[in-house]
Amino acid sequence: MTRQRIFGIAANVFFLGLVSLLNDMSSDMIFTLLPLFLANVLGAAPTIIGLVEGVAESTASFLRIGSGWLSDKLGRRKLLAFSGYALSAAMKPLMYIATAWGLVLGIRFADRFGKGIRSAPRDALIADSLESNERGRGFGFHRAMDTAGAMLGIAIAALIIFLLQQNSLLLERATYQMLVVIGVVPAVLALFMFIFVREKRRGGPSSPGPSSPAPAVRPAGAGLGRKYWTFIGIVFLFTLGNSSDAFLVLRAQDLGNTTLTIMLMLILFNAVYAGLSVPFGVLSDRLGRRGVIIVGWLVFAAVRFGFTAASAHWHVWLLFTAWGLYYALTEGVARAFIADIVPSERRGTAYGIYYAALGIGLLPASVIAGWLWQTFTPAAPFAFSSILAVLSIVGLAVFVRR
Repeated sequence: MTRQRIFGIAANVFFLGLVSLLNDMSSDMIFTLLPLFLANVLGAAPTIIGLVEGVAESTASFLRIGSGWLSDKLGRRKLLAFSGYALSAAMKPLMYIATAWGLVLGIRFADRFGKGIRSAPRDALIADSLESNERGRGFGFHRAMDTAGAMLGIAIAALIIFLLQQNSLLLERATYQMLVVIGVVPAVLALFMFIFVREKRRGGPSSPGPSSPAPAVRPAGAGLGRKYWTFIGIVFLFTLGNSSDAFLVLRAQDLGNTTLTIMLMLILFNAVYAGLSVPFGVLSDRLGRRGVIIVGWLVFAAVRFGFTAASAHWHVWLLFTAWGLYYALTEGVARAFIADIVPSERRGTAYGIYYAALGIGLLPASVIAGWLWQTFTPAAPFAFSSILAVLSIVGLAVFVRR
């Protein structure tokens, strides 16, 4: 692990932050408007949109466990992380030729497959590069860079939409294809940032000495502790109510917002997320991570209930702002919390299981949300989310102690 610092940030964290900035700039140009592309251009129903988003995230979830475990076993986190980013970059240009939701599902699956390969090794590499008293700040910085990239990508997309179709309510195919062409460029640039990432070569965490007997093979999830597994169980419950963010975009359009207006709202969301991730990460270093996560989940419950009660297009501006607050409070802090409660040699596996829980939960969450939307009202999925969030808050407060 290198101790070099850039602007006070560990060098690995800084360059992995640039990787995420560029990759998310690309992804948000291409995939943020995917639900509108499916609905407006391909004519897909909300249940299909929920299926596409849910399957894309969930099908590759178990891969995250495998890639995390493999990064612990081989001590080669950088190679796995690079491979995942490279696969995602290769898939994005194919969205240009997508003409049916089945093809979109395949492309989206492969893109998320790449994310499944990279996420756990990348986060373990970040954790390996940080001291215990700076993990909140380090993960907060990474999330801020990731989100700044998303904000830049959405801003560029908003400009393209304004130039090509201005205030048209529905997304047009030609506009989306232009987003794909331009969005591929930063995805390729992100791969070159790995040149500057350094990794301490390890032979694996449990290599026996010359006279030591070979250790028994342990299951991938062994040795992580009861606190970790309790946290994962509660996160899974929370995720069952945390359907794809695609439904927030659809709800914004349902309330009368144009495609351009939605893009501007997403810029605001990402600005809040990026601007507050580091401060809240530092706060978790000082006051504890569990309390910060609980506050974030309370904000989530309020935002989802707000989408239930919203009745005017301008309400969405307030809700997207609070949505960014929720992400800033929880995303980096949850990753830092995991690094706190598991052994360093098991971090890759721990992050893999964490991401798998998120991905597996997202499939039923998104399918349920699509069904509630079509069967009852567009507000119904958000009421369901609020209820599960409150239950999760109680679980975290009662069963996960410091």
